[in-house]
Amino acid sequence: MVLAPPRPSPDMPPVRVNLYSDTQTRPTLAMKQAMMAAEIGDEQSGLDPTIDALCARMADLVGKEAAVFLPSGTMCNQISLLVHCTRGDSVLAHRTAHLLTSEGGGTAALSGAQVMPLEGAGGQFSVETLKAAITSPSRHAPPQTLVAVEQTANLGGGTVWSLADLTAVAELAHSHGMATHMDGARLLNAVVASGVSAAEMAADYDSVWLDFTKGLGAPLGAVLCGSTAFIDKAWRWKQRMGGALRQAGMDAAACLYALDHHVARLADDHANAAQLAKLFAALPGITVETPQTNLVFLDTTGTGRTAGELAQALRRQGVMISAMGPYRLRACTHLDVNAAEIAEAAEIFRIILAA
Repeated sequence: MVLAPPRPSPDMPPVRVNLYSDTQTRPTLAMKQAMMAAEIGDEQSGLDPTIDALCARMADLVGKEAAVFLPSGTMCNQISLLVHCTRGDSVLAHRTAHLLTSEGGGTAALSGAQVMPLEGAGGQFSVETLKAAITSPSRHAPPQTLVAVEQTANLGGGTVWSLADLTAVAELAHSHGMATHMDGARLLNAVVASGVSAAEMAADYDSVWLDFTKGLGAPLGAVLCGSTAFIDKAWRWKQRMGGALRQAGMDAAACLYALDHHVARLADDHANAAQLAKLFAALPGITVETPQTNLVFLDTTGTGRTAGELAQALRRQGVMISAMGPYRLRACTHLDVNAAEIAEAAEIFRIILAA
């Protein structure tokens, strides 16, 4: 779980390098201009053409029949669970899945489903692990109704599920009568890193969504996709949860701009992450997990200092980074961090460790 960033205080210097999360990105001037120029209407009544254009484009991008615009990725996950599951059902997902670790207990509070946590390296579980977790139907056990994967796997290190593994997991789930869901918060990072299209990755998944507020740099919004029947049910939950919007085309315009201008450049974030990992790996006492996308995880055990201590020391020097556990840090590259700032952050970290 990502801890909340420290609140600003008078004794803290301005942030010079923000590696805390790609959620820290801010819309570019050109994105703001696209938002101001957007054609807008009442989204709740189906009268916002920019929302409609975004949903149509997203459905096409991931190969689904329909899509719905939602304020956040967490709402995408929770609405998907509400559609796929009933109270007392069981969801099979990795033990580090966002829907289990980082959504405020929403699964239990809203859908009433329970998550069966699966083990596996890099935030991914194998088809063999899934097969071992599947139980025979019994009135003594919760019905297993959904299998969920996360692409990329955030807490697993930003790892990319292979197409073969995604397909095998989905085929096994469907053969046992379960639905499949893909948390695609950073789906396009996986696409850029692997060269496999979003439609191919999502082909065997009954629901999938993309977050626009991370590496794509939009200020608000995620789009949930699935069959027409699934999206009709999702809309009812969107209404119930207060997610229906009015002139939201301004936000959709930011998302459309991101699809046009901020996808290919995700490769820059991956390159910066690789360089950051190289620089951090040269620091005494730091062990670095080799990044696959834009997330760099560090183990601080060898320094004798906790992740929290080092995160605070870095913040006092103007660098924000996430403490993910007692001795685990996460650095996240994004469009508001350039190569020079990567080098600056590594040098500041070196000085702190030397001190």
